[in-house]
Amino acid sequence: MMDAEKTARSEKQASPSQPRSAAEPLTFGTTVGLFAPAAPDAAASGLAVLFASPWGLEEMCTRKFWRIISEKLADRGIANLRFDYPGTGDALDGVDSSQGLSSWSDSLVAAAGQLRVLSGCDKIVVVSQGLGAVVVTAAAGQIEGLEAVAYLAPVVSGRLHLRELVVWSKVVDENLGLSEAQRDRSGVSIGSLVMPAEIADDVRKANLMTVERAPAAQALVIGRADRPADREFASRLSALGAKVTGQAFDGYDKLVSNPAISKLPLPVADSLVEWIATIPIPEHPATPPQPVPVSPLVGDGFAETPVRFGLNNRLSGIICEPPHGCGAATVLFLTSAYDRHAGWGRTTAAMARMLARSGIASLRFDTANAGDSPPVPGRPEQVLYHSTQNGDVSEAIDFLEARALAPVIVAGRCSGAYLGFQSAQTDVRIAGGVFVNPAVFRWRPGRSVEDAIINGTRSLDDYGKRALRTETFKRVLRGEVDLRSAGRNIAKAVGKRMSHKITQIFRSFTPEGREINGAFDQLKRRGTPISLIYSENDLGLEQYNFYFGHDGAGLARFPNVSVTIIPDADHNLTPNHARKAYLEALQQLAFRFAPSVVGEKSEMYGAAAAE
Repeated sequence: MMDAEKTARSEKQASPSQPRSAAEPLTFGTTVGLFAPAAPDAAASGLAVLFASPWGLEEMCTRKFWRIISEKLADRGIANLRFDYPGTGDALDGVDSSQGLSSWSDSLVAAAGQLRVLSGCDKIVVVSQGLGAVVVTAAAGQIEGLEAVAYLAPVVSGRLHLRELVVWSKVVDENLGLSEAQRDRSGVSIGSLVMPAEIADDVRKANLMTVERAPAAQALVIGRADRPADREFASRLSALGAKVTGQAFDGYDKLVSNPAISKLPLPVADSLVEWIATIPIPEHPATPPQPVPVSPLVGDGFAETPVRFGLNNRLSGIICEPPHGCGAATVLFLTSAYDRHAGWGRTTAAMARMLARSGIASLRFDTANAGDSPPVPGRPEQVLYHSTQNGDVSEAIDFLEARALAPVIVAGRCSGAYLGFQSAQTDVRIAGGVFVNPAVFRWRPGRSVEDAIINGTRSLDDYGKRALRTETFKRVLRGEVDLRSAGRNIAKAVGKRMSHKITQIFRSFTPEGREINGAFDQLKRRGTPISLIYSENDLGLEQYNFYFGHDGAGLARFPNVSVTIIPDADHNLTPNHARKAYLEALQQLAFRFAPSVVGEKSEMYGAAAAE
């Protein structure tokens, strides 16, 4: 019966046409990379492209954009490689950063060596953005066969960039609702990501206007209209003898504002690919593909292996396993919004490694058209809160079952929590779920995801809590608060609460009420344990309170459901005590189930041990 279900799912996924494969994962040094070979039907170029990424929130926002550029390059016959700097993304932690920025520039040099072997090309173009401009400029002299460098919104002055990060970080924290006491002031940080002090010191000293030689013979500078420094840097490169092409980075601000609502400047991607494709390099003769090295990265109490799976290997993710076998269910992490699978501030990667140390395996992955997983033809562009994502979850469970990593519990935050709740209803193989700050249990048909993110109001309780803060009063006096907009949102929240009080008596008879109660009834009959976790005053509590009451009394008839309200926590669970509560809930649920093969290492970790 299960084989028939899998076949039906695969046939449904394959229609109307075969999805694109995700890039081939590899590991080298202490990090993870993604290699995209030239498309089989394209004339292979003698040129390969290496990506030097930005850092922080900018990297998260550009993750999907860079995957699209990578695919466009491959379709033009240009192999390429993306990777994470040591201590970032899915790379290992605990890396010695005493060498400062050279730990990142050295990794770029090592990645270039990997790219030459995998592609068979001896000429390389580096595409950089933001802080990646500083990294590639520092490493240029050591990259063999460096033909050209593309600079997208380059960091010209490191000192100015770090100052901007301070401002940007404060805006992000305030939008999350973090108090001054909860903000990370230990160094350079943004979005729960902290730059090592030694690297920050080197970045602070960086000034690309002082370079004495051109990093490469050719350069493309895609600059921002409001940044004269970008144009000045292009002039500097030209004065040093490089052949420089300048272009405008239209749409930069909308790209890097928020991973959930990033607007991808596809014309910029097209012009970049066109510039690379026209660099005069002889066609590269076809060569047998080189094996891509995928050895697990072994850390303190865990081993991680980058994988791709699903129909035509369309989904990209990371398996994290304990070194001595699993003693519990495997946790399947579902991403929030369009965040990459490492999670907001790398929290999912950190959570997976902590679980492994306690004997629990996990898989974190990008659903189709998010992060590193390509879209599926025929699916909508906006995949958040869409039922097509359920198929991605089912294929992930297929993958885990094939590796004796069942049973499976699902976990996610916000839209990931919604996806987990929906998948638990449609896939009986899901043994349980831990859902953090689900905005809703049912998505209203026709509702705009973008509008919900941009114009969604905070809860009325949250507005009241913020109003009592001293820093809020100071911001009002400084004119930093849009009182008219805040007033509209408060009025909207008050109106919503009053409307809820009026309609609450009929809530069980509405289409939404029947569907939500039916879903909880279904999971109760199946005996599926569900752990709901909310941050105090989270907007998701509006729907929870409406259907189950402020005291949760309405859940009394669902003994399979537990609820935890975390005080002094934001939507993203930034404070340590909030993340600890999430971790403990995962551990408690996972240990309720025995794995299919107790005490036996999976195939991947066994292969790693042999190597």
